[in-house]
Amino acid sequence: MRTTVGIIGAGPAGLLLARLLHNAGIDSVVLESRDRAYVERRQRAGILEQGTVDVLRAAGAGERMDREGLPHDGIELRFAKRRHRVDFPALTGGRSVMVYAQTEVCKDLIALQLKEGGPLLFEAEALAVEGAETDRPRIRFRQGGAEDVLECDYVVGCDGFWGVARAAVPAGLGRTFERTYPFGWLGILADVAPSHDELVYARHDRGFALLSMRSPSVSRLYLQVPADTDAESWSDEDIWAELERRFETDDDWVLNRGPITQKSVTPMRSYVHEPMRHGRLFLAGDAAHIVPPTGAKGLNLAVGDVVTFARALAHRTGTGSDELLDAYSATCLRRVWQAERFSYDMTTLLHPAPDATPFENRLQLARLDRIASSRAAETDLAEAYTGFPIG
Repeated sequence: MRTTVGIIGAGPAGLLLARLLHNAGIDSVVLESRDRAYVERRQRAGILEQGTVDVLRAAGAGERMDREGLPHDGIELRFAKRRHRVDFPALTGGRSVMVYAQTEVCKDLIALQLKEGGPLLFEAEALAVEGAETDRPRIRFRQGGAEDVLECDYVVGCDGFWGVARAAVPAGLGRTFERTYPFGWLGILADVAPSHDELVYARHDRGFALLSMRSPSVSRLYLQVPADTDAESWSDEDIWAELERRFETDDDWVLNRGPITQKSVTPMRSYVHEPMRHGRLFLAGDAAHIVPPTGAKGLNLAVGDVVTFARALAHRTGTGSDELLDAYSATCLRRVWQAERFSYDMTTLLHPAPDATPFENRLQLARLDRIASSRAAETDLAEAYTGFPIG
């Protein structure tokens, strides 16, 4: 089997890349180790930056998002029982975000790929990337119990941190930067209408809490917990009671309760692999970088990576110049590091550390008060949250 671009991974990054390449007249093959049902129910991010929304629309993948997604013009910060709303359009010249789950993005892109695009092979496990330093790299993969080879001009690894793409970069040719946080998020899905029409980020002495949503009838909520927490060790009653404590305000706001349908614990980590290219192997998304979810940047960073690659390859096809492909890693990393910085800032702003001193706790409150009282500080948060420029 032969193609121009071999894409490993059918998450939103790999699927969107295939769509962008198709629209540019460039052929590709997508290999995904899981089956279609798994990919379409895999719960991940739910906040789309303005730039991601624009890219999906331009790619022809925005119809259902625009019909069913929830546009959000701001977030609410809570601290010391106070409430402060950050108005995104007023601070950014009209930019906002969209609540639309990653699962739905994948469903839309899968449907388009199967209808109009190149091969999308489910249950095709990539085993290795070979020959990345040559002009004919290849992907060894297994499907239906048999091994096969996909020969490519380029390979793009959208297969996550544990995938074979990153492992194909020889040790010693790259650098990694990382930080592991001493807490995680206990996340729940609940069949209950959200208690607020926008996301609520709460800093409390007992720990951080986040009120989010997946639809007008399904709430997504999170609690800061120790990193080694077992989700099942928390009863439903204990979860709701703790959420109520951390979201407490001085007014009559009430948290809606409902049946909890899912519990899980998400670890908190920052990670960057440099460079994001080795020969004709390009890394994208979690294969190259991970951010704590506080800044809602993971999926959006992956979108920026594949847009950058698709533009660079279209430029190569049209002009014969490798200039943009050669700049891929540096171009992506500028945006990646800004997102890492913002995600770190949001995490350290809102999560009391297990060993925090009273002085450090008061500094967090001072930082939040600064955002609530300074348009400049508030604008910096709004610009970062709604998204850094792509490319």
